[in-house]
Amino acid sequence: MGIRVYNPTSPGRRGASVSDFADLTPGADVPKGLRFRKRKTGGRNNQGKITARHRGGGHKQHYRLIDFRRNKDGVPGVVHSIQYDPNRTCRVALVHYADGEKRFILAPDGLKVGAAVQSGASAPPEVGNCLPLASIPLGMQVHNIELQAGRGGRLCRSAGSSAVLVAREAQWAQLTLPSGEIRRVPAACRATIGAIGNADHMNVRLGKAGRSRWMGIRPHVRGTAMNPIDHPHGGGEGRTKGGRHPVSPTGKSAKGGGTRKPRKPSSTAIIRRRKSRRYGQLKLR
Repeated sequence: MGIRVYNPTSPGRRGASVSDFADLTPGADVPKGLRFRKRKTGGRNNQGKITARHRGGGHKQHYRLIDFRRNKDGVPGVVHSIQYDPNRTCRVALVHYADGEKRFILAPDGLKVGAAVQSGASAPPEVGNCLPLASIPLGMQVHNIELQAGRGGRLCRSAGSSAVLVAREAQWAQLTLPSGEIRRVPAACRATIGAIGNADHMNVRLGKAGRSRWMGIRPHVRGTAMNPIDHPHGGGEGRTKGGRHPVSPTGKSAKGGGTRKPRKPSSTAIIRRRKSRRYGQLKLR
């Protein structure tokens, strides 16, 4: 995959870049049983109140059903196509299994059309295969990692991300996550071999505000431009910096303040916390 840059025929084109989509299978179609229309909420809850700001509009989309559990053990599959998914940054691979079933999986880097994929403890540790962490050799890159066995992958699902299996002891496996955090996960949990593809996604530049609107992202207004009733930074004579440390509209710190629960049960599974850009290494409370 690469990045395509156009001639500066307009101000929006000058600073924009797009994916060349060279890794996609031309003419591939989405099976009807694996997609349904995604209804938009505009960031509002069931009472009609905005709970997530700056959302609304955007292009119509279909949601693809992704097999995060990878629980089809003992049945070999073949990658039929690599497709675009508007709901995530990575590509998805359509797998045709020997029993006739079709499923979408997250497409790792290096997975090609026609490649064979398997699931289960007896599967070889090759790119695209899903195994329990107890069966994966140490030092391998993995993605789509479960936190609880059988509940489906939760970690490392975005474009270009992967974790490294660094150690195993008793019923636990240690993983180094992309953030630098070292975390314990039950060895019975599953993970898929390889790193997620489409790593160049981070290099795509939107170039104009309209592309944000296509994705359902609405404008973000500065707090200092609001009135005091609308934001803690609002009001004042002339232009001000707010007079306090940056906070959200509800008063929560916007510059790296701690929001994790002090006695969250999963804190015992974190061996080393990730490093913060602003305050160095975060400490468990």
